[in-house]
Amino acid sequence: MGNLRERIFMFTKDVILGLLIPFAGTAGGAACVFFMRGQLNEKVQRALTGFAAGVMVAASIWSLLMPAMDQSEKMGKWAFVPAVVGFWLGVLLLLFLDSVIPHLHMDSDKPEGVKSRLQKSTMMVLAVTLHNIPEGMAVGVVYAGLLSENATITVGGALALSIGIAIQNFPEGAIISMPLHANGKSRLSAFKDGALSGAVEPVFGVLTILASGLLVPAMPYLLSFAAGAMMYVVVEELIPEMSAGEHTNIGVLMFSFGFTLMMALDVALG
Repeated sequence: MGNLRERIFMFTKDVILGLLIPFAGTAGGAACVFFMRGQLNEKVQRALTGFAAGVMVAASIWSLLMPAMDQSEKMGKWAFVPAVVGFWLGVLLLLFLDSVIPHLHMDSDKPEGVKSRLQKSTMMVLAVTLHNIPEGMAVGVVYAGLLSENATITVGGALALSIGIAIQNFPEGAIISMPLHANGKSRLSAFKDGALSGAVEPVFGVLTILASGLLVPAMPYLLSFAAGAMMYVVVEELIPEMSAGEHTNIGVLMFSFGFTLMMALDVALG
């Protein structure tokens, strides 16, 4: 009984830590507003966006899609079916959210989603919050697999995903908080908004764990679902932003760096 309690405690601690690490990355980035002046340089923003896209693509492949197909090996040549179905469900969910939630992307004056009277700063925060949802789901479903003692998911692999997302969340926090301060908000208020955009990740992580606890046999679908949602964000938002204007090679190089860093983390810690 003592060993069982100790094991449950260790698992619970790992899950709580894994859910909070990505949020800490966002909050840490948002805190840059206290130490830096003005807005981030355009090239820096493009580089950071490319880096974030690279991390998300690598996480989608190594931490989500590959484990999903590994768990479906018993289906033989049809092992790809859960990954394909889950991936498309994730894409369609983000397409729906993108269509109904009012939000405004960086360097854009045209809001997306349903019409609203929300302030520009609020819609900018909602844009980042929207693409943090699949990241929270991705972390949640991986830790749900860990709790269900799924052999294809290890503590190291789950931690690698949390760390990778936290790394790419750091620049996101800065990208949202610093322009808000430059546009008139106090440093504290800009920090709160930047950090708040990342608070959705542990929330959706917990919700995903609770839901997946009832759907353990559907784990391959849930893993690929999170991958599809993340890839939607990358293609619809991050890649266009990193490729805007001149000197797009900066975004491409940082995409490659983020991709290889996440890949290395997943293999080294997994």
